[in-house]
Amino acid sequence: MKIFAETNRLILREILPMDIDEYFELDADPDVHLYLTSQPVQNKQQIADSIQFIRQQYIDNGIGRWAVIDKRTNAFMGWAELKLIAELTNNHINFLDLGYRLIKKYWGQGFATEAAQASLTYAFDVLQAPEVFAHAHAENIGSNKVLSKAGLTLTGSFVHHGIKCNWYRIDRKDFQR
Repeated sequence: MKIFAETNRLILREILPMDIDEYFELDADPDVHLYLTSQPVQNKQQIADSIQFIRQQYIDNGIGRWAVIDKRTNAFMGWAELKLIAELTNNHINFLDLGYRLIKKYWGQGFATEAAQASLTYAFDVLQAPEVFAHAHAENIGSNKVLSKAGLTLTGSFVHHGIKCNWYRIDRKDFQR
């Protein structure tokens, strides 16, 4: 099992087939999907297929979605990711996108910000990325706060899949401050 990052409270590791039950809990929750373009999953086979796709991204890109694990309890809390976006998005292509999603019981405790900051550290220190981008639904106050607290700067907005999203950016120099 590969660990990508650690913080005081979290481990970010590869997603494994054994994560299926908790991953299902996360992605079956309509509240988790409130500001997403995807719908909640209906069965565990959808999660198994997703895990297989994610694990292929590790092979193809060396990065992807990582399980966020509580160091204290070893519980799967959700995921954080650095994803290579190869399709044109807000006039950008072939860029690293920061993302995260947590099971609802872990919301509001700083875990998403901590996972986002650990992901950025990996992006700049390990991958030597020049910059990282992220976007959030304009009405998703929590996610927009996470991105700001993690150090990203709001640089504008755009429409993505028919939804107004805020666009964030951070470069290596700003991250090192």
